[in-house]
Amino acid sequence: MTVTTDAVRVAAIRAEPLDLDAHLHAVDDSRMGAVTTFVGRVRDHDPDAATAVVALEYSAHPDAEAALARLAAAAIGATGALVAVSHRVGTLHVGDAAVVIAVASAHRAEAFEVCRTLIETIKTDLPVWKRQVESDGTATWLGLGG
Repeated sequence: MTVTTDAVRVAAIRAEPLDLDAHLHAVDDSRMGAVTTFVGRVRDHDPDAATAVVALEYSAHPDAEAALARLAAAAIGATGALVAVSHRVGTLHVGDAAVVIAVASAHRAEAFEVCRTLIETIKTDLPVWKRQVESDGTATWLGLGG
């Protein structure tokens, strides 16, 4: 399910691969002079991992999509920005996109600020958990966020 409002164009938790172009299309608006994006990808290492990271397995609380919409709306505040944001669940491999955010606003400062605020609150407040799988078979559960 995808949550949409006037300002939060997309807020989705998805098992399917994320499409940056679809997020950009969702915030396309001739009133907006700036568009910023963020793509969070699975990397092959982690400072706390003993061996290479080969996958992340994301799971989400049933209310995660509604929570994502609330986080996006809070990040927008009174800026007038538009947001499209999605977070993956399931098994992701190195290079896969785990989070995609597109923000459009009248001016660049607001676009950057909304985008940064949103990814930081996703990391701390979104009820999504990840299981990090290493090349030696070690798996570690990590806390909230992506």
